[in-house]
Amino acid sequence: MIETADEVGPKQTGRGAARRTELFEALVDLLTQEGFAHLTLDDLAARLRCSKRTLYGLADSKEQLVRAVVVYFFRKATVRVESDLAAESGPAAARLAAYLRAVASELAPLSPRFFEDVAGFEPASEVYEQNTRAAARRVEQLIEEGVAAGEFHDVHVAFAADVISSVMVRIQQRQVAAATGLADAEAYACLAELLLHGLRR
Repeated sequence: MIETADEVGPKQTGRGAARRTELFEALVDLLTQEGFAHLTLDDLAARLRCSKRTLYGLADSKEQLVRAVVVYFFRKATVRVESDLAAESGPAAARLAAYLRAVASELAPLSPRFFEDVAGFEPASEVYEQNTRAAARRVEQLIEEGVAAGEFHDVHVAFAADVISSVMVRIQQRQVAAATGLADAEAYACLAELLLHGLRR
């Protein structure tokens, strides 16, 4: 996962900043729990008890609003995942497990409908894919640490990372869910177990 450079979410200065922040957080909660493809701006305004004009103060269109929500979610999730990783000072296996389980924990509260809608909306899907590839690179770094420390088998790191990346992309593209019925968070937890059993000496 990676913190994107996009400026998203409500601006934090000026009149009404607290209200905009509260509204945007409520929007994030709504879309991640219920999805967004079936909701119009009128629906969102009604559910959030605000005017469409207020929503236009957050973004110029529903599409931009949805993308902003997805970017914002992954930005916040990345901060929490990296915090969990930084708190794990154990061996490489423990750090790798901490990272993947933190990713799974961040994805767990999201609804299947949200994931389906993200997969079907290219701007949001691109954001998820960027974060997936960033997460795969982070896993590669953690494997390299473990190999260098002699804790993991002397695997071909680039190959291992490519395999892991492929699985992560399949999770992101909903292919693992279709093939196994596993939610994204469950798939990440399973991936963590497979990796740890396969890499440990």
